[in-house]
Amino acid sequence: MSLEFVEHPATGEHKATVIWLHGLGDSGDGFLPVASQLSLPAELGVKFVFPHAPVQPVTINGGMTMRSWYDIKSMDLDKRADEAGVRESAAKVEQLIEQELNDGINANKIILAGFSQGGVISLHLAPRLPQKLAGVMALSTYMCVPEKFTAEAKQTNLNVFMAHGRHDDVVPHSAGRSAFDVLSAHNMDVSWQDYPMAHQVCGEELMAIRQWLIARLS
Repeated sequence: MSLEFVEHPATGEHKATVIWLHGLGDSGDGFLPVASQLSLPAELGVKFVFPHAPVQPVTINGGMTMRSWYDIKSMDLDKRADEAGVRESAAKVEQLIEQELNDGINANKIILAGFSQGGVISLHLAPRLPQKLAGVMALSTYMCVPEKFTAEAKQTNLNVFMAHGRHDDVVPHSAGRSAFDVLSAHNMDVSWQDYPMAHQVCGEELMAIRQWLIARLS
């Protein structure tokens, strides 16, 4: 079943697309206001797509059902991302990318972004795609099966924007740095930003995201 989503249309002609994945228990509506806040130049023609994760039981939350890109069985970082669930959601997000390609948007005008759980999917999928995207935005996140990255990644020199809170008590700052190290070792064009915040997005970070998006999509 394909993912449902909300979108923020491009101003004028549609020339580029940002697909932005939310975190655990949120929905596409959670990040929808960010599209307006970024106020990207109209001439870039950027459409934002905010998919909703499937509703499923989450083990660490007592099996309660909520929007989740994959099950979380343990808070231990090496076991936190359910690999089968990550791959399943990544395949669904890939369908959204294929839809943009079919609509005439070039891969070099598509950004895949994600916060926390959504960032795990973004970091997993983009390097494994046959087409090289304009970039990946990985916010307050970590990596699923880093030990399989070298064998499975099809892209090198992919541009990755990473940002993390120095006081993140949900996804440790060190987990983000570990993902950064894996990407760097694979010759990705990866940048790192951190901020004096918890597991969230701050205004200074949004300004950096805005500048990065303009640079990648101009």
